[in-house]
Amino acid sequence: MGTDRRGPLARAGYEQVDGGRAAGANAAWWSEGAQEYLGEHGAFLGAADFCWCPEGLREERAQLLGPTADLVCRSVLEVGAGAAQCSRWLRSQGVLDVVATDVAPGMVAAAAALDAATGIGVPTVVADARDLPFADASFDVVFTAFGALPFVPDADRVHAAVARVLRPGGLWVFSVTHPIRWAFPDDPSAHGLTAVRSYFDHTPYVETDDAGEPLYAEFHRTLGDHVRDVVGAGFVISGLLEPEWPADNTNVWGGWGPERGALLPGTVILQARLPA
Repeated sequence: MGTDRRGPLARAGYEQVDGGRAAGANAAWWSEGAQEYLGEHGAFLGAADFCWCPEGLREERAQLLGPTADLVCRSVLEVGAGAAQCSRWLRSQGVLDVVATDVAPGMVAAAAALDAATGIGVPTVVADARDLPFADASFDVVFTAFGALPFVPDADRVHAAVARVLRPGGLWVFSVTHPIRWAFPDDPSAHGLTAVRSYFDHTPYVETDDAGEPLYAEFHRTLGDHVRDVVGAGFVISGLLEPEWPADNTNVWGGWGPERGALLPGTVILQARLPA
C-alpha cells in the first residue's frame, strides 16, 4: 500500500514474508528512492514544515507535541524522519535541542541537502528506530510522522526503544495509516470505496523481484494492535486523532485523496506518555 516508486518489480500483493529481509529491503528502498520520493512529495511536505499526514495537518495548528513555546526548553527526537522536514521546522521555531534519525542513508543525505538549501541544520543520524543509539532517558519528546512503524514486522520494538530513551513523563506521538484502510484497495478514486479484504487479515503487503526477494513491504496492525503495543511498552495513551480531509486539499498521494478522504479516515495519530 502507498508505494509510488517504480523499480525492478515482478509481483505485488498480500503474502507472508520474512520480517528481517523485508525490513532490510525497506531501508534500501527508502534510501535508493529518496530523491524520487522528494521530487514527488517534497512540495507538499515543504523543506522546513511539519506535516503529520496526507490530509495536510500541520503541527503549527495541531500542536500535538504541545505549544511550541514549551518545546524550546525540551529535548526532542524524531524517528523515521525521512529528510527531517519536521525537525527542521521545529528548529526554525526556536526548538534547538532536536535530533532526527532515519534508517535510510539516502534520506539522511537528502536531509543534509535540505539543511544547506534552507540554512537550517538538523543533527541527523542513520539509525534503526528499533535500536536507537541514545542513552536511557535522553529526551522529553519523541515523534514520527508516518516513519518506521509501518515498515517493520515488530513495531513493539519501536515503542520499547522510544520508552527507553524518554524521560519519565515524556511524550510519544506518532501517525500511521488508519488501519481501516487495509480493507480497501489502494485506489484514491470512488472505485476504491469497496472493501476487498478483511480488516483483521494481518498478511503484509509485499513487492518482490523475479527471484522472490522482497523489495518493499508494509505490515498491517489493527487499532487494537497499536493500542496493545503502546500500552505494552509502558505508555498511557492520552489522545487519539483521526484527521478529516480538508475541502481545500486536492492532493492525491497513493491511496489518499479527496474522494476517499470525504468518507473514510486515512490517518490515525496517537499521543502517549510515560508515567512520571
